Amino acid sequence: MPLYTADALILRTYTLGEADRIVVFLTRDRGKKRGVAKGARRVRSRFLGALEPLTEARVAYFEKERRELVGLNFAEPIRSPLALGGPAKAGRHPLEGNALGYVGYFAELLDEWAQEADADERLYRLGASMLSALGGGAPVEPLARYFEYWLLRLQGVYPEARGALSASAAAFLSAARTVAPERIGDVPAARATLRELEQLHRGLITMHLEKTLKSERVLRALRRRG
Repeated sequence: MPLYTADALILRTYTLGEADRIVVFLTRDRGKKRGVAKGARRVRSRFLGALEPLTEARVAYFEKERRELVGLNFAEPIRSPLALGGPAKAGRHPLEGNALGYVGYFAELLDEWAQEADADERLYRLGASMLSALGGGAPVEPLARYFEYWLLRLQGVYPEARGALSASAAAFLSAARTVAPERIGDVPAARATLRELEQLHRGLITMHLEKTLKSERVLRALRRRG
Protein backbone atom coordinates (compact mmCIF):
# COMPACT_ATOMS: atom_id res chain seq x y z
CA MET A 1 0.00 0.00 0.00
CA PRO A 2 2.23 2.85 -1.29
CA LEU A 3 2.20 6.24 0.40
CA TYR A 4 2.57 9.31 -1.80
CA THR A 5 3.28 12.93 -0.96
CA ALA A 6 2.52 15.70 -3.42
CA ASP A 7 1.66 19.34 -3.88
CA ALA A 8 -2.04 19.55 -4.66
CA LEU A 9 -4.85 21.97 -5.38
CA ILE A 10 -8.04 21.20 -3.47
CA LEU A 11 -10.94 21.28 -5.92
CA ARG A 12 -14.01 20.28 -3.91
CA THR A 13 -15.23 18.22 -0.96
CA TYR A 14 -18.31 16.16 -0.12
CA THR A 15 -19.61 15.12 3.26
CA LEU A 16 -19.24 11.43 4.10
CA GLY A 17 -20.97 10.04 7.14
CA GLU A 18 -20.93 12.02 10.36
CA ALA A 19 -17.28 13.05 10.51
CA ASP A 20 -15.50 12.43 7.20
CA ARG A 21 -15.16 14.13 3.84
CA ILE A 22 -14.46 12.99 0.33
CA VAL A 23 -11.84 15.32 -1.12
CA VAL A 24 -11.16 15.89 -4.82
CA PHE A 25 -7.66 17.23 -5.39
CA LEU A 26 -5.35 17.85 -8.34
CA THR A 27 -1.72 16.80 -7.93
CA ARG A 28 1.12 18.21 -9.94
CA ASP A 29 2.60 14.82 -10.87
CA ARG A 30 -0.22 12.23 -10.73
CA GLY A 31 -3.34 14.05 -11.89
CA LYS A 32 -6.70 14.26 -10.17
CA LYS A 33 -7.43 12.08 -7.14
CA ARG A 34 -10.43 11.44 -4.91
CA GLY A 35 -9.80 10.49 -1.33
CA VAL A 36 -11.34 10.08 2.09
CA ALA A 37 -10.24 12.49 4.82
CA LYS A 38 -11.28 10.75 8.02
CA GLY A 39 -12.42 13.06 10.79
CA ALA A 40 -12.22 16.12 8.52
CA ARG A 41 -15.56 17.46 9.80
CA ARG A 42 -14.56 17.33 13.45
CA VAL A 43 -13.82 20.59 15.27
CA ARG A 44 -10.24 19.56 16.02
CA SER A 45 -9.57 17.91 12.70
CA ARG A 46 -5.96 17.73 11.50
CA PHE A 47 -7.29 18.91 8.11
CA LEU A 48 -8.60 22.18 9.54
CA GLY A 49 -8.12 25.04 7.05
CA ALA A 50 -6.59 22.81 4.38
CA LEU A 51 -9.63 21.67 2.39
CA GLU A 52 -11.13 24.92 1.06
CA PRO A 53 -11.52 25.12 -2.74
CA LEU A 54 -8.36 26.15 -4.60
CA THR A 55 -6.17 25.83 -1.50
CA GLU A 56 -2.68 24.69 -2.44
CA ALA A 57 -1.60 22.05 0.05
CA ARG A 58 1.07 19.48 0.70
CA VAL A 59 -0.81 16.19 0.94
CA ALA A 60 0.04 12.62 1.84
CA TYR A 61 -2.19 9.79 0.68
CA PHE A 62 -2.07 6.04 0.22
CA GLU A 63 -3.58 3.94 -2.53
CA LYS A 64 -4.92 0.41 -2.52
CA GLU A 65 -5.27 -1.67 -5.66
CA ARG A 66 -8.75 -1.71 -7.18
CA ARG A 67 -9.92 1.04 -4.82
CA GLU A 68 -11.34 4.16 -6.45
CA LEU A 69 -10.77 6.35 -3.38
CA VAL A 70 -7.36 6.98 -1.87
CA GLY A 71 -6.83 7.49 1.85
CA LEU A 72 -5.81 11.05 2.70
CA ASN A 73 -3.39 11.02 5.65
CA PHE A 74 -2.84 14.75 5.99
CA ALA A 75 -3.10 18.03 4.11
CA GLU A 76 -0.96 20.98 5.14
CA PRO A 77 -1.96 24.28 3.52
CA ILE A 78 0.73 26.09 1.56
CA ARG A 79 -1.49 28.89 0.23
CA SER A 80 -5.18 29.40 0.88
CA PRO A 81 -7.59 31.83 -0.84
CA LEU A 82 -9.00 32.66 2.58
CA ALA A 83 -5.56 33.89 3.67
CA LEU A 84 -4.98 36.04 0.59
CA GLY A 85 -7.37 38.82 1.54
CA GLY A 86 -6.67 41.81 3.65
CA PRO A 87 -7.21 45.53 3.28
CA ALA A 88 -7.97 46.68 -0.22
CA LYS A 89 -5.17 48.62 -1.91
CA ALA A 90 -5.65 51.43 -4.38
CA GLY A 91 -6.89 49.93 -7.64
CA ARG A 92 -6.97 46.42 -6.16
CA HIS A 93 -9.64 44.06 -4.89
CA PRO A 94 -9.70 42.45 -1.46
CA LEU A 95 -10.43 38.74 -1.62
CA GLU A 96 -14.07 38.85 -0.65
CA GLY A 97 -17.48 38.88 -2.29
CA ASN A 98 -17.12 38.32 -6.02
CA ALA A 99 -13.49 37.27 -5.68
CA LEU A 100 -14.43 34.36 -3.42
CA GLY A 101 -17.14 33.43 -5.91
CA TYR A 102 -14.52 33.23 -8.63
CA VAL A 103 -12.36 30.98 -6.44
CA GLY A 104 -15.17 28.42 -6.54
CA TYR A 105 -15.54 28.97 -10.29
CA PHE A 106 -11.85 28.32 -10.99
CA ALA A 107 -11.88 25.20 -8.80
CA GLU A 108 -15.01 23.80 -10.48
CA LEU A 109 -13.60 24.33 -13.96
CA LEU A 110 -10.36 22.58 -13.00
CA ASP A 111 -12.37 19.70 -11.54
CA GLU A 112 -14.46 19.35 -14.69
CA TRP A 113 -11.50 19.32 -17.04
CA ALA A 114 -8.85 17.44 -15.05
CA GLN A 115 -8.71 13.72 -15.79
CA GLU A 116 -8.53 11.06 -13.09
CA ALA A 117 -4.91 9.99 -12.46
CA ASP A 118 -3.74 11.76 -15.65
CA ALA A 119 -0.92 14.16 -14.86
CA ASP A 120 -1.15 17.56 -16.55
CA GLU A 121 1.36 19.95 -15.00
CA ARG A 122 0.20 22.81 -17.24
CA LEU A 123 -3.29 22.56 -15.77
CA TYR A 124 -1.86 22.50 -12.25
CA ARG A 125 0.31 25.54 -12.95
CA LEU A 126 -2.67 27.42 -14.37
CA GLY A 127 -4.68 26.80 -11.21
CA ALA A 128 -1.78 27.75 -8.95
CA SER A 129 -1.21 30.93 -10.94
CA MET A 130 -4.75 32.05 -10.08
CA LEU A 131 -3.79 31.99 -6.40
CA SER A 132 -0.73 34.12 -7.12
CA ALA A 133 -2.75 36.58 -9.17
CA LEU A 134 -5.52 36.88 -6.56
CA GLY A 135 -2.91 37.39 -3.86
CA GLY A 136 -1.36 40.13 -5.95
CA GLY A 137 -4.68 41.95 -6.26
CA ALA A 138 -5.48 41.17 -9.90
CA PRO A 139 -9.02 42.31 -10.84
CA VAL A 140 -11.21 39.23 -10.86
CA GLU A 141 -13.24 39.67 -14.06
CA PRO A 142 -10.24 40.15 -16.42
CA LEU A 143 -8.53 37.34 -14.51
CA ALA A 144 -11.51 35.04 -15.12
CA ARG A 145 -11.45 35.76 -18.87
CA TYR A 146 -7.69 35.04 -18.85
CA PHE A 147 -8.25 31.76 -16.99
CA GLU A 148 -11.06 30.64 -19.30
CA TYR A 149 -9.00 31.46 -22.38
CA TRP A 150 -5.98 29.48 -21.24
CA LEU A 151 -8.03 26.57 -19.94
CA LEU A 152 -9.87 26.22 -23.25
CA ARG A 153 -6.63 26.68 -25.18
CA LEU A 154 -4.77 24.03 -23.16
CA GLN A 155 -7.62 21.59 -23.79
CA GLY A 156 -7.48 22.31 -27.52
CA VAL A 157 -11.05 23.58 -27.79
CA TYR A 158 -10.48 27.29 -28.40
CA PRO A 159 -11.48 28.21 -31.97
CA GLU A 160 -8.61 29.31 -34.17
CA ALA A 161 -10.78 31.62 -36.26
CA ARG A 162 -11.72 34.63 -34.15
CA GLY A 163 -12.78 37.00 -36.93
CA ALA A 164 -16.12 37.61 -35.27
CA LEU A 165 -14.49 39.18 -32.22
CA SER A 166 -14.30 42.92 -31.78
CA ALA A 167 -10.89 44.55 -32.12
CA SER A 168 -10.72 45.20 -28.37
CA ALA A 169 -11.55 41.56 -27.51
CA ALA A 170 -8.94 40.28 -29.97
CA ALA A 171 -6.39 42.69 -28.46
CA PHE A 172 -7.15 41.40 -24.94
CA LEU A 173 -6.59 37.79 -26.03
CA SER A 174 -3.40 38.74 -27.82
CA ALA A 175 -2.09 40.34 -24.62
CA ALA A 176 -3.24 37.34 -22.56
CA ARG A 177 -0.87 35.13 -24.55
CA THR A 178 2.14 37.08 -23.33
CA VAL A 179 1.32 38.68 -19.97
CA ALA A 180 1.49 36.91 -16.60
CA PRO A 181 -1.88 36.59 -14.81
CA GLU A 182 -0.66 38.90 -12.04
CA ARG A 183 -0.38 41.67 -14.66
CA ILE A 184 -3.72 41.14 -16.41
CA GLY A 185 -5.03 44.30 -14.73
CA ASP A 186 -2.55 46.28 -16.85
CA VAL A 187 -4.27 45.14 -20.06
CA PRO A 188 -6.96 47.63 -21.21
CA ALA A 189 -10.38 45.96 -21.14
CA ALA A 190 -13.69 47.82 -21.14
CA ARG A 191 -16.68 46.21 -19.45
CA ALA A 192 -18.27 45.53 -22.86
CA THR A 193 -15.09 43.72 -23.97
CA LEU A 194 -15.10 41.49 -20.89
CA ARG A 195 -18.81 40.71 -21.38
CA GLU A 196 -18.17 39.78 -25.02
CA LEU A 197 -15.42 37.36 -24.04
CA GLU A 198 -17.45 36.01 -21.14
CA GLN A 199 -20.31 35.15 -23.50
CA LEU A 200 -17.93 33.44 -25.94
CA HIS A 201 -16.09 31.48 -23.27
CA ARG A 202 -19.20 30.38 -21.34
CA GLY A 203 -20.72 29.18 -24.61
CA LEU A 204 -17.64 27.08 -25.38
CA ILE A 205 -17.50 25.70 -21.84
CA THR A 206 -21.19 24.76 -21.83
CA MET A 207 -20.90 23.14 -25.26
CA HIS A 208 -17.94 20.96 -24.30
CA LEU A 209 -19.09 20.05 -20.79
CA GLU A 210 -22.73 19.74 -21.90
CA LYS A 211 -23.96 21.42 -18.72
CA THR A 212 -24.01 24.70 -16.84
CA LEU A 213 -21.63 25.05 -13.92
CA LYS A 214 -23.05 25.50 -10.43
CA SER A 215 -20.52 28.27 -9.71
CA GLU A 216 -21.67 30.15 -12.81
CA ARG A 217 -25.11 30.52 -11.24
CA VAL A 218 -23.45 31.78 -8.05
CA LEU A 219 -21.53 34.41 -10.02
CA ARG A 220 -24.69 35.62 -11.74
CA ALA A 221 -26.38 35.99 -8.36
CA LEU A 222 -23.41 37.94 -6.97
CA ARG A 223 -23.43 40.23 -9.98
CA ARG A 224 -27.14 40.99 -9.53
CA ARG A 225 -26.54 41.86 -5.88
CA GLY A 226 -23.56 44.03 -6.80
